[in-house]
Amino acid sequence: MDRVSTEAIGIDIGGTGIKGALVDVDSGELLSDRIKLPTPEGGKPDDIVKTVTEVISQIPKVQEGTPVGVCFPAIVRHGVTMSAANVSKDWIGLEAEALFEKAIGRDITFVNDADAAGYAETQFGAGKDQSGLILVTTLGTGIGSAIVYNHRLVPNAELGHLQLDGHEDYEKVASYAAKERDDLSWKQWAKRLQKYYSHLEFLFSPDLFIVGGGVSKHYDDFLPLLDLKTPTIPAQFRNNAGILGCASLAAHGAGTRRSEAAETAVERTN
Repeated sequence: MDRVSTEAIGIDIGGTGIKGALVDVDSGELLSDRIKLPTPEGGKPDDIVKTVTEVISQIPKVQEGTPVGVCFPAIVRHGVTMSAANVSKDWIGLEAEALFEKAIGRDITFVNDADAAGYAETQFGAGKDQSGLILVTTLGTGIGSAIVYNHRLVPNAELGHLQLDGHEDYEKVASYAAKERDDLSWKQWAKRLQKYYSHLEFLFSPDLFIVGGGVSKHYDDFLPLLDLKTPTIPAQFRNNAGILGCASLAAHGAGTRRSEAAETAVERTN
């Protein structure tokens, strides 16, 4: 795919905040200050769309025609949000990409937030020099995940919801929120993580695990406790990962519609 732009806007929609910035998609650096506005209470579609347009309007140095990437806490299939995490259930089954495009006045690339963050790690961060199969997981309220093979994104992996050890959604016992809820020591939590990552290792035989989420800044406290054959390293990005990832996907897929950049998998451009 021909490179259309070396700059793109990235918008990361979360349950508490909506962040955006202009990104240099060659270097992964922010070209503007990061703009952040609170996510509207209730997280309803019209309110979030309005806030996204406000964030974009406040990003300086934006040229006409600059690609826009938006990442969202939901399964995204052909521009439709199939789920909703920490936002209104009104998003489920909604033609969300078209809704944003109408408000913004241009095509966008619309992707799942964990996919965007994982792609950023393989494009610019901890996995940028690694080929093969990379599994990126984020340990937080739940467990987010992204699958990247030779710098191509396989969208909408929901590996936090694996049935394991008698639990329907293993993220309920292995997420960082579960560690805090159950008042677990690092060693106790690592035992739960061991079962989870060993299972992923068995299913996928990955070449690399990248572990993200806010807790990854404490990686020395728990990653060394895991006994895995797969190299396991902390993520490089946290707060800006979603912005970087969806901006990069937008730049690589500029001019496509309905998230072809993510749906058909995007090849890294060197």
